[in-house]
Amino acid sequence: MRNSSTRNTRVTIDSTAFPTQQLFVLAICRICEPIAFMSIFPYVYYMVTSFHIASDEKSVAMYAGMVTSAFALAEFSTGVIWGRISDRFGRKPVLLTGLAGTGVSMLMFGFAPNMWVALFARAMGGLLNGNIGVINTTVAEVVTQEAHQSRAFSIMPSIWCLGSIVGAAIGGTLADPVRNYPEYFSPHGIFARCPYLLPNLICCAVVIFCMIVGLLFLEETHEDKKDRRDIGLEVGDWLMHRLRRPVIFNEKARMIEEEYRLLRDSDSRSSCDYSSMDSSPALLPLTISTADLSSGGPAALEAGTSQGKAVVTTGTFTRQVLMIIISYGLLAFHTISAEQLLPVLLSMPHTTEKPRLPFFFTGGFELPTKTIGPILSMQGIIQTVATLIVFPFISQRLGSLATFRLSVLSYPFLYLLVPYLTVMPETLQRPLLYVVIVWKVTAQAFAFPPLQILLANSAPSKKVLGTLNGSAASSASLCRAIGPTLSGLIQSAGLSIGCLGLPWWSSSVVAIIAAILSLALTDRRKTSPPPATFEAEQHSQGVSPVVNEFKDMDVEIRPLSPES
Repeated sequence: MRNSSTRNTRVTIDSTAFPTQQLFVLAICRICEPIAFMSIFPYVYYMVTSFHIASDEKSVAMYAGMVTSAFALAEFSTGVIWGRISDRFGRKPVLLTGLAGTGVSMLMFGFAPNMWVALFARAMGGLLNGNIGVINTTVAEVVTQEAHQSRAFSIMPSIWCLGSIVGAAIGGTLADPVRNYPEYFSPHGIFARCPYLLPNLICCAVVIFCMIVGLLFLEETHEDKKDRRDIGLEVGDWLMHRLRRPVIFNEKARMIEEEYRLLRDSDSRSSCDYSSMDSSPALLPLTISTADLSSGGPAALEAGTSQGKAVVTTGTFTRQVLMIIISYGLLAFHTISAEQLLPVLLSMPHTTEKPRLPFFFTGGFELPTKTIGPILSMQGIIQTVATLIVFPFISQRLGSLATFRLSVLSYPFLYLLVPYLTVMPETLQRPLLYVVIVWKVTAQAFAFPPLQILLANSAPSKKVLGTLNGSAASSASLCRAIGPTLSGLIQSAGLSIGCLGLPWWSSSVVAIIAAILSLALTDRRKTSPPPATFEAEQHSQGVSPVVNEFKDMDVEIRPLSPES
């Protein structure tokens, strides 16, 4: 009797090619979160004001920080849980659940009549979303070649930048449409009662599209789960086959095509049957990640000894891993604080008070949402270019660790200088603002991708990548939750004493701590042993030499459709 795991299978052997297709699908799934997350920044200050919960602009800044951080705080509380769920049940179900949670929360946020519903909606979105860590895990599992790491790990941050552009544009352009576009929207319609619903409806439409793409075309990457049947993937394959096949105009041609398909399936099944017989043990370890085999990594030993069923937990959180996770948190803290503080600074009105330099001065740029949105979109464009083009070039020459240090060492000076933009002559304010934005987004493009590479290379096993990335995502989410709220409180305190720069300089202190910690990190690159050593290790571990032929290939066996 045929082995059930080999029925109606397709064998895809890909050597060292860059995994473009799956990274493209992942990118589509990834773009939802930055669109949803960043779309609120252009209007959150005005939305909080419309709730009439704040008595002055100092309180508005604090409540705006609470709305921003609610998502991240909730995401922190479930980040590790989602990571472990993905280690147990697979990456794809967790990713689709996160997308669904994002869509529901955005819809609720758009209808929010008061501050508390808005906070609940943001928190619910965070509770149901563990996609940051799971997507990083999936990228690490898809990319098996070290030469591809800098390019692959720069894609998701670039997608965040692209999503930031789209999200900021949606939020800044479509918020309060009755006031901004009175010729198109009735003052008595639903958008008059819910002035911030329209951008959230657009975000929900994007989420639904991304869910459909993920359901139909995203492949499971967990090495123990990717051989199970995926009905969504089968439907996606069927659709692509139907779209690619030529139109058949007569019944005879249909019969010929059907006969050819049956013969092809018969040959495929015979080949699969042969490879699954007990007399061919060399092909049994196909569930092992062959990239791990070729690198002599611990996952090869684990898969060979335990069939890949047990998740390794002993020694998971090494000293290097813990420092990287802490670095994630510190970096997330001061970068999200800056993301929160900058739109507020752009929204705050001008001041007539005379500044008492160097520390005591107030005032902002007093820009409308229609201007803030394009400015935030511009920083997303710049960061996309820096991440996709500049970062891989620099990282391949300096290495991931040196690139990361170059970034984090520049942040303290950036935060020290930003508040002084408001006391510059008006003719210089806008040009200097653009310089600061370029500096900020370039530093961010050089910070997060290398940190993801360092974490992936420091993992003791691929089986715990979900847990490690979930922990890193939780660390970042906690700090993203604390950052805006704490910065809002510090900003309120600073404005009460006439010190606009207090929250920025506080972020500078955190950035200094992160820069010092980066000096203790080490770069553990993936290295491949010489062929002789690899072959000797194969024999010593009882691995069939036949596997050596596949050591530079990614071998995947995936079901297409149920056997009729």
